[in-house]
Amino acid sequence: MVEPGKTDIGIRKIKPIVKWAGGKRQLLSRMLMDLPGQWNRYFEPFAGGSAMIVALSNMGRIGKAAIGDTNPELVNLYIEVRDNIEDLIKELKSIQFINERESYLSARKRFNAIRGTEDNKTERAALFLYLNRHCFNGLWRVNSKGEFNVPFGKYSNPSLPDASEIRGFSEMLQDVEIKCSDFETILPEVETGDFVYLDPPYEPISRTSSFTSYTKVGFTPYDQGRLRDMCRKLDNLGAMFMVSNSFSPSVMELYSEFTIKKVDANRFINRDAKGRSGTVEILVTNYVPGKI
Repeated sequence: MVEPGKTDIGIRKIKPIVKWAGGKRQLLSRMLMDLPGQWNRYFEPFAGGSAMIVALSNMGRIGKAAIGDTNPELVNLYIEVRDNIEDLIKELKSIQFINERESYLSARKRFNAIRGTEDNKTERAALFLYLNRHCFNGLWRVNSKGEFNVPFGKYSNPSLPDASEIRGFSEMLQDVEIKCSDFETILPEVETGDFVYLDPPYEPISRTSSFTSYTKVGFTPYDQGRLRDMCRKLDNLGAMFMVSNSFSPSVMELYSEFTIKKVDANRFINRDAKGRSGTVEILVTNYVPGKI
């Protein structure tokens, strides 16, 4: 069992290495208050920026773990960081990353040319990091061909994670299984006493807030229903789960049989902080926090 540890996320040493639109850093303090008291294995099938597993690792609460994502380039990055760290750091040093639109577009063109290729995994990972830190707000978006098409972010002083940050993240991943797969594929691996954190692409609360095209397929209302059905199966298994999602009538109805808590949030796709405002999200759980 992974026992409770320190809950002050300010002590963390490891940091996420990618920016991620819709990431959980702003909600971590609230989410960590609602953790189970203990668990066996940890699962996170919507890894994204990995803020949650980073926080849990810095609290000493990660033993055996498995993470996944449907984004093959994000998964490639994490596997390269875990298994090929020194070559990745050398690749990052060898590429001239300039904070200019022309350099960004050139890197994006090269990235799209080699995406998914077996012979360029390390270069793909390095380009992914550069594009992620220089694109508009860490957004991942692809066109109908699966090509990354997010525009240049126009930041005054963007930075890549340094070698020590990447090595720290790599150390965290050494005992973590990483998969590129749909969230349902984790179900056969989950057992009684395990803890699953689920952070799907959110149900849009307005026509203009829809950023669910995480892959070229997207995350549909049908997928939201599949996710709720998996939560029912996890509950029947005796596993614990936490789901984060938007505060909308459809989502509230989906999870009405479980415990739902509203939380204040501030996660908007806007490079200028002055253009952001607060909203409400929900956390769904099937356990009493801290008392399992």
